[in-house]
Amino acid sequence: MEYRRLGHTDLNVSSLCLGTMTWGNQNTTEEGHAQMDMALDYGVNFFDTAEMYAVPASPETSFLTETIIGEWFARTGNRDKVILATKAAGPGDYVKHIRGGPRFSADSLASAVEGSLKRLQTDVIDLYQLHWPERTTNYFGRLGYKHRDGEDGIAISETVAGLKKLMDAGKIRHWGLSNETPWGVMSFIHEAEKIGLPRPVSIQNPYSLLNRSYEVGLAEVSHRENVGLLAYSPLAFGMLTGKYRNDSWPEKGRLTLFKQFSRYTNPQAIAATEAYCRLAEERGISVTQLALQFVTTRPFVTSNIIGATNLEQLEENLKSVELPWDKELEKALEAIHTRFPYPAP
Repeated sequence: MEYRRLGHTDLNVSSLCLGTMTWGNQNTTEEGHAQMDMALDYGVNFFDTAEMYAVPASPETSFLTETIIGEWFARTGNRDKVILATKAAGPGDYVKHIRGGPRFSADSLASAVEGSLKRLQTDVIDLYQLHWPERTTNYFGRLGYKHRDGEDGIAISETVAGLKKLMDAGKIRHWGLSNETPWGVMSFIHEAEKIGLPRPVSIQNPYSLLNRSYEVGLAEVSHRENVGLLAYSPLAFGMLTGKYRNDSWPEKGRLTLFKQFSRYTNPQAIAATEAYCRLAEERGISVTQLALQFVTTRPFVTSNIIGATNLEQLEENLKSVELPWDKELEKALEAIHTRFPYPAP
């Protein structure tokens, strides 16, 4: 396992990060614990979660994933072996059950952190992230920005002031952004510098062979500002495993269970997926590992967030770092990308 510096910090995180959003819905407590055991055995020292998990968000499943992780820490005593990341939910109708309607005000963030610390059974969160922007902008597959006056919500300056209080109190060590735009990242950096708050150390955005929109503007921000990508959905909700080929819908597949997650199932994404699957077959390699290793080897990626619903899937994902990479493979992937530039933004 390779380890990479997390932003400007002294933390070195594994190039693969264990994603957890299925625990408490698609996965039981015991299954979540088994996944953490396996990931740690393979050298993963970086776990990512969120207060709203498990996904899809609901009053019945929110907070469960953090609770499962906290119970594992208490049972194993492994808290000191893990760099722990979690996220505060932003505003939205689907999360109104969280904190009476989550916001990024100082008081709301303080409440969110206290809840996460209690569920995770820890004294400090290593990386605290804003799950999606407070303002109206492009995220969760939305393209074509349209400005709307009066819909910015809590000012970024107030949010960073709240984060500074949490850092000063020793509740969080570092902070990051998620589902952000280039303007958003630079604005947060600017406001943080004004009050002496260390800059964000990461951006957690979607990135995969089916969605390379991060490369357009945010990749430059990552390089120039030392704010690396924590890539989520590197398998595009399982599309890039090939299990949905030929109109197959596995009974326990995420896209079978949750039809509302449709950003990776449009005709262009299906066609692009088929091309990547055929390339993997020609090479005699796993398309899952091909898709994962593509993300892991990008120079602006700090860590690739993998997720699974069983140990067999998780082991295949973990072993993706062993897949040899060469210029011919890179060239073949670029040829497919030219044909299908952004099939599922």
